[in-house]
Amino acid sequence: MSDASVPRALRQPLSLKLASNLFLLAWLSLAAFPLFWIVAMSFKSPVDAFSSSAINVLVGPRTLADGKGLSIVDILLGLTVAWLSIRAATKWLMPMAAGEGTVQRIFSWAVIALGFAVLFIIGFFFIVPWISGPLNALLGPLGRPVLGLTAEHYRAVWVENAFYENFRNSMIVTFGVVTVSLTVGTLAGYGLARSGSTFAFWILIIALIFRALPHSVLVAGYLPVFINSAEILRPVLGENAPTLYGQPLAVIAVLVSINQPFTIWMLRSFFQNIPVDLDESARVDGCTHFQAFRWVIMPVMWPGVITTGLFSFLLAYNDFLVTSLLLDASNQTMVPAIAGYFNRETTTTDQVEAVAAAVSITAPLFLLVMIFQRQIVSGLTAGAVKG
Repeated sequence: MSDASVPRALRQPLSLKLASNLFLLAWLSLAAFPLFWIVAMSFKSPVDAFSSSAINVLVGPRTLADGKGLSIVDILLGLTVAWLSIRAATKWLMPMAAGEGTVQRIFSWAVIALGFAVLFIIGFFFIVPWISGPLNALLGPLGRPVLGLTAEHYRAVWVENAFYENFRNSMIVTFGVVTVSLTVGTLAGYGLARSGSTFAFWILIIALIFRALPHSVLVAGYLPVFINSAEILRPVLGENAPTLYGQPLAVIAVLVSINQPFTIWMLRSFFQNIPVDLDESARVDGCTHFQAFRWVIMPVMWPGVITTGLFSFLLAYNDFLVTSLLLDASNQTMVPAIAGYFNRETTTTDQVEAVAAAVSITAPLFLLVMIFQRQIVSGLTAGAVKG
């Protein structure tokens, strides 16, 4: 939009525009610096990663000198794997993205992104090292390290330390929490938004009280039940009564109880911005209450549902307290698993591997926000204008 089309009262002086842009650039640099720095550290040897010189952290001279850097062959193979992963993911999964409906397209693109990530990880961490070793020795100068970057810490985290098991547990817990929270939250939010009774008001107040409680209070109430669950259930289920402690599926119930008040309040606010006339029009056309909710209200609500789902995803994905206390080591999710790298015998190599694990945790969140950014912005601004 040109300045000529902007009303004179809304035009900003050039100095103000310059100052605001410089401030935003400085703020963005300050916010992104920690992420950029841990990414740089994760690809360096411990000596370079914890060097007092920023140049060494960025360039990685010791990583290159130790022969752990990337050769031209490694770089070409990595680019080839990335290209083949993109081609394979789009060729096999692109037909899914051509479907009708916003929800189906969003889900399809998410599947494509996940497919690319899986193919790239398998190719880069398993196939490339197997091929590059003989090629580097055979091609001489082309096989010598030229770039002070190494993927050995990621390989150690995902392959040697079996971090994929923690990733699997995180996905089970996260998607379980999101599914249950959104299912209950949409139904409860719609009902409370359309109800003006005193009972609905007190339900919202009680939900708000539960939301205000510290997570440690709720966990303290669940922990004895989880530990003694086999004894509690034995009179009902007999000697084969299962224990809930350490089970990812059981932790979903705890995280849902923590997250549900938030989803109900947030979705209720979105439903309140949808005119009641839509419900009444659907009822006049012969729809039941549930049919009006399913076929008329929900298609309008998808930006709000996606935004609420993202916040639910972040709560479950980033949780440390609940999962660290209620899950044992064999079923631990990714965030508490990083704590296992720090103990009395921790070395600098363990610390760099912990950084690589932290980057691995952050990458899916970045990808998720990039995929759903339009829906997130639409959902967050949905309450700005009354429908």
